Amino acid sequence: MADECAVAVSRRSGGRAARVALRSAPLAENIRPVRPGLAGGQYKPLTEAGVKRIHEAALDALEQIGLANAPKSGIEIMTGAGAILGDDGRIRFPRALVEDMLATAARDITLYARDPKQDLELTGTRVYYGTAGAAVHVVDVEKREYRESTARDLLNAAQLVHHLDNVHFFQRAMVCRDIPDNFLMDINTLYACCAGTTKHVGTSFSDPSHVEGCFDLIHMIAGGEDKWRARPFVSNSNCFVVPPMKFAEESCITMEKCIRGGMPILLLSAGQAGATAPAPLATAIVQAVAECLAGVVYVNAMSPGHPAVFGTWPFVSDLRTGAMSGGSGEQALLTAGCAQMHQFYRLPGGAAAGIADAKLPDMQAGWEQAISNVMAGLSGLNMVYEAVGMHASLLGFCLESLVLGDDLLGQVQRCIRGIDVTEDSVSLDTMRSVCLDGPGHYLGHPQTLGLMQTEYIYPAVADRTSPKEWVEIGRPDLVARAIERKNRILAEAAPSVIAPEIDRAIREKFRIYC
Repeated sequence: MADECAVAVSRRSGGRAARVALRSAPLAENIRPVRPGLAGGQYKPLTEAGVKRIHEAALDALEQIGLANAPKSGIEIMTGAGAILGDDGRIRFPRALVEDMLATAARDITLYARDPKQDLELTGTRVYYGTAGAAVHVVDVEKREYRESTARDLLNAAQLVHHLDNVHFFQRAMVCRDIPDNFLMDINTLYACCAGTTKHVGTSFSDPSHVEGCFDLIHMIAGGEDKWRARPFVSNSNCFVVPPMKFAEESCITMEKCIRGGMPILLLSAGQAGATAPAPLATAIVQAVAECLAGVVYVNAMSPGHPAVFGTWPFVSDLRTGAMSGGSGEQALLTAGCAQMHQFYRLPGGAAAGIADAKLPDMQAGWEQAISNVMAGLSGLNMVYEAVGMHASLLGFCLESLVLGDDLLGQVQRCIRGIDVTEDSVSLDTMRSVCLDGPGHYLGHPQTLGLMQTEYIYPAVADRTSPKEWVEIGRPDLVARAIERKNRILAEAAPSVIAPEIDRAIREKFRIYC
């Protein structure tokens, strides 16, 4: 262990001394204090009886209420499997059909990355954090204002995620508002994501007719359709329903095309409690579960065992105004409750956490992002979407907040990991030697030094100095330090992590804005 750690040393920075801990060699993956895919599941807001009651209510909703507005192709797929089309145009789902499709659904799936070391293994209560959303603004923290988001902003966000250890995947977080043509917007969204990072990417398509062209781009990046199908590194975030209990026709057609193309699907139900979902938190979960179970039937009737994430994303309204409140305690509870439902079905699941209602990366944003991310992780949610960077209840994305969020998620994942109780960790040998024969403290003890990097995690941006040291190093401001780290990462980032010859071919075929 000695070669992995070093003692605290003094380092001169601009003439001022600072105490820092240095590591002499990279840590092996299995002894890092936090790492992708830690197992959660310690927190359960729903009782076992509550989980079963929500399940039964969701089955009742599918049998009795059903879903409206399925496309013709979807009607054929689902009724062909045993769903019932009523005279009112709604499709209803017998319990036996739902249970059969749950038995067929894929479990323990892998969402691939272009870098195999970044693959996401969605099994059990393993937890991964990433971005998502469709913000139409970028937060300019220096001017304290919002401006329209661009393709360059999206690329920069992907480049940052590529270099942030605690953000495990990158789903499109912003809309490229500088691109008026919707097809080119979809192309550039995919390009910016894949040019910025080799981690798993999630994206959406604004029109079903765009899917084929976007798959051409994906196949170019992969090096051929066969290589893409072997390791699909992009998933489709698909709002296949329009709550309450209606299919989104165009999104369903897009979903069908993505399934045929071998792309994993995020079955996304995003009702808003008190508006497009029932106000009681439990019933909001019931509706989201029912809608996603309909999606499980749809997907598996079309392609048994196709990789799909059970995306119950119920949001919250501030019932005083009707506005969305992504940073509320109720939102954190909804997300944690949904994670329990995913585990009940043993399906890979995803939901939203980390959203701030705050407009800037301030104290309000800190508590809003931390509470829901901790609860999502402790509940064992596989895919925590929108975990970092998102402000103003999904309207704004902040690059500095993304950098700060990397520190936040490091602390969150340390909470998920929990306390290791082993023979070594509870041994009294060290206590005995320090208290009876030693100096009466543990500073500098071999055990302390040996655990310095493997048991503890340290922030990259956050400040832990004393007030005296803080003054000596120039009274650093947290946001200013985030700006500095953001600028440093972007200055050192490759213009594109796509192979140069492929990048050139893409630019020759498509109009690329970034």
